[in-house]
Amino acid sequence: MTARARVRAPELIGKGGWLNTGDRQYTLAELRGRIVILDFWTFCCVNCLHVLDELRELEEKHRDTVVIIGVHSPKFVHEADHQAVVDAVERYEVHHPVLDDPELATWKQYAVRAWPTLVVVDPEGYVVAQHAGEGHAHAIEKLVEELEAEHAAKGTLRRGDGPYVAPEPVATHLRFPGKALALPDGGFLVSDTTRHRLVELEPDGETVRRHFGAGERGFVDGSPGQARFSEPQGLAVLPDGRIAVADTVNHAIRALDPVTGETTTLAGTGRQWWQGSATSGTATEVDLSSPWDIAWFGDRLWIAMAGVHQLWTYDPVEGTVRVAAGTTNEGLVDGPGDEAWFAQPSGLAAAGDRLWVADSETSALRYVDEAGEVHTAVGTGLFDFGHRDGPAAQALLQHPLGVTALPDGSVAVSDTYNHALRRYDPESGEVTTLATDLREPSDAVLVEGDLVVVESARHRLTRLRLPEEAVRVADRAHRTQRAATEVAAGTLRLDVVFQAPAGQKLDTRYGPSTRLLVSSTPPELLAEGAGQGTDLSRDLVLADGATEGVLHVSAMAASCDDDPENEYPACHVHQQDWGVPVTVTATGASRLPLVLAGMDDQA
Repeated sequence: MTARARVRAPELIGKGGWLNTGDRQYTLAELRGRIVILDFWTFCCVNCLHVLDELRELEEKHRDTVVIIGVHSPKFVHEADHQAVVDAVERYEVHHPVLDDPELATWKQYAVRAWPTLVVVDPEGYVVAQHAGEGHAHAIEKLVEELEAEHAAKGTLRRGDGPYVAPEPVATHLRFPGKALALPDGGFLVSDTTRHRLVELEPDGETVRRHFGAGERGFVDGSPGQARFSEPQGLAVLPDGRIAVADTVNHAIRALDPVTGETTTLAGTGRQWWQGSATSGTATEVDLSSPWDIAWFGDRLWIAMAGVHQLWTYDPVEGTVRVAAGTTNEGLVDGPGDEAWFAQPSGLAAAGDRLWVADSETSALRYVDEAGEVHTAVGTGLFDFGHRDGPAAQALLQHPLGVTALPDGSVAVSDTYNHALRRYDPESGEVTTLATDLREPSDAVLVEGDLVVVESARHRLTRLRLPEEAVRVADRAHRTQRAATEVAAGTLRLDVVFQAPAGQKLDTRYGPSTRLLVSSTPPELLAEGAGQGTDLSRDLVLADGATEGVLHVSAMAASCDDDPENEYPACHVHQQDWGVPVTVTATGASRLPLVLAGMDDQA
């Protein structure tokens, strides 16, 4: 058994209290004897949602020894709303206790720097591992098995039922619907996301005609009662009359024949795309990553690939997919498609010569022109958001998930975390508010001059008259709640900490197995050190006179099972993007450690 550093786990503190425990409040002392995995997450973050899925199998397999606790640490103001956290826990089927920490108290105690981060606490209450980003489930599984054996031998392992208490189910026709599509006869097709199905409604938006999908998570083609989806979202009509479906958690694009009710698969394998996977090819042989919305633009089906911050396209004639825009780096950068950066694109709408994009994590409205160039209409970056109308250069949104083309050439934005419907007019360059007091609107469709809005957190469709005059609201501007890291002027040593999990080693058979990409906002923050390389440590030189900004760090490491007798060892990719707000001070640190996997020995 490898010796580990002994660091006592700080107590779990959250002003919002505990969820999924039957109203009981817990301390770490009460969980002594169990292996505790803390999942620091926030519900806007698609990478956090990926980790929820990664942990499901481990959670079930080790239910009598492992307690997973989600520590909800908000980025956006809306995510600090307790009811929004309650909704998210149900929406994403979180089947373990969750501590609502709106003031980031526990986040700070554990020195967390990124969403998602996993921290493993042993049965005696000591932190034994920390992992940032996705792809760590295999390593944590091995560590859990080691801890089970070690503490069973010591007599410090306590088996039994965990603290999870399921909430009472609620009866509604829809449950956290995602997107909607207007049908030719005036009805609607709605992605009933949390119930893993599609629902066809009458023109009143309430009466149910048909269901497509068995209502249970799965990846199965077939008839309405046989087919299975996993948190479906976007919908779009194909030229042949079938309806394409962004089957988000299955990482696939499905097709529904509205005449026969049959569901088939157009693209995706059911596996999540990772760095190094194919970025083009036969559609059913290429992995995708959390496709959130789809729209027909030009002669292709465009896909908002939220999981990798890109736009892809599907060609129904050739039966192929490919990357159309985005580099997989998370941020707001305009320009040619192969140089642009997105951040969880989640809504698409085609209008004339533009494909509009709701870029949720940058709280931005963007568009792609016919030449493939990416432009930003509203939004400034990852850390500025709010509710402010006026000229687009000063206007603010908060995590929009939907965009809808309007007849006059303007667009309506489902401004999800502001609970509002906004409007951007390209002619005037002005942003206004069309409606407020919606609850997490995620999409809207135009019907006979009205807008029918998907109120996701009210589990319904709501019809709104397009107002002649926009609603006026008081300006609200916010920055992320995370405290900036104080750093010293001059040279800053960046260390991405990565220790290959037990039983694995870095995979160097085909060259370097690590990658590090660094940039900054503003770009002038860094005099030296920006760019890509293979070393996970680097000296960054802050520009003379720089006072504050954000360091963007993207790291990847590939490790393989260390078994010399296995000619084809299993390999695992670990990756994470960090956005680290920094402030230059006289007493700031000269080293910035970011833990990808393992423990920082210099801490």
